[in-house]
Amino acid sequence: MARLSTHVLDTSRGRPAEGIVINLHVRVDGEFRHLKTAATDAYGRVVLADDLPPGTYELTFRAGEYFRVAGVALSDPPFLDGVVVRFGLADPSANYHVPLLLSPYGYSTYRGS
Repeated sequence: MARLSTHVLDTSRGRPAEGIVINLHVRVDGEFRHLKTAATDAYGRVVLADDLPPGTYELTFRAGEYFRVAGVALSDPPFLDGVVVRFGLADPSANYHVPLLLSPYGYSTYRGS
C-alpha cells in the first residue's frame, strides 16, 4: 500500500507551517469520503497514511484558519481558505509526498520525494 505525506511551508513568513489542519478524502463511487484529519508538526510535516490503495484522493489544507491563528490580517472572506489538492495514487508500493508552498494569496504544489 502507498505511503502519503506532506510538508507545508509558509512562504509569507519564511518558515514551516506548524499546526495547519489537513483533511484527507478518497473518492469512492464518485463521492469524496473523509479518511483522516491531521495537523502538521513543528517542521510543517505530517504522514497521513502508510496503507493507501490506488485511487483518487484530496488533501484540504485549512489555510485561512492557519493564517488567522498565526495573527495574519486577512480579508473577510479570506482569498484562500481551504486549499484543495486532488491527485491520483497509481503505484501501491510508492511513497507519495505532496508538498505545499503557501501564502495568504497563493500556493503551489508538486509531487515530492
